[in-house]
Amino acid sequence: MVRVDGSDSSKALIRVRNLNKKYRRGAETIDVLQGLDLDVDPGEFVAFMGPSGSGKTTLLNLLGGLDLPTSGSVTVAGDEITNMSAPKLAAWRARHVGFIFQMYNLIPVLTAAQNVELPLLLTGLSKSRRRQQVETALTLVGLADRTKHYPRQLSGGQEQRVAIARAIVTDPTFLLADEPTGDLDRGSADEILDLISSLARDYGKTILMVTHDPRAAERADVELHLEKGVLVEAGSSPVAS
Repeated sequence: MVRVDGSDSSKALIRVRNLNKKYRRGAETIDVLQGLDLDVDPGEFVAFMGPSGSGKTTLLNLLGGLDLPTSGSVTVAGDEITNMSAPKLAAWRARHVGFIFQMYNLIPVLTAAQNVELPLLLTGLSKSRRRQQVETALTLVGLADRTKHYPRQLSGGQEQRVAIARAIVTDPTFLLADEPTGDLDRGSADEILDLISSLARDYGKTILMVTHDPRAAERADVELHLEKGVLVEAGSSPVAS
């Protein structure tokens, strides 16, 4: 069960405590996140909503180890990541986090299979084992017949499916999705949301998703809002440390 008050965190996979992020803009200090507490249990699907500039993507970057907080801590499966060295954090990120972006971030000169294989090149897996995991991931997202296609030969929805396959091919601890349907038409967006929901429901994946789309947020187990750097549970008042 997602909690934003720091209570009963014994089962939490992701544990955030008093998380603060400030940026400097000239002489001005901007408080992007202010004293966030958050607990997410294994297998939960959480959607973050909020206006532009509310800190949604910043929060995802902190959870994924792409950025460091000004203060506070992020602990995932017992690993406190906010004080890791850069090399250790990069290794942790490669093992534990699957990223899904709005713009797919596929490499045009690589086939679908080659794009999906990229995260596995950082592991010690054999070529045959990598091929097997790539085939499994592409089959799971419904693209077993598109392994040799290049991004230009795929629709936007299919490109995002390749990106999702790339995110799950290492069997990461959790997935971070930043506006995964933001560049898609309604039909393709619904198909991607079906897929993401299935990853949580049928495969027990823990998923944290940023979205502007209320219909996308409704698919999640829990919908949280960020307002001026403070987490607000849907239908509740702001909760801050």
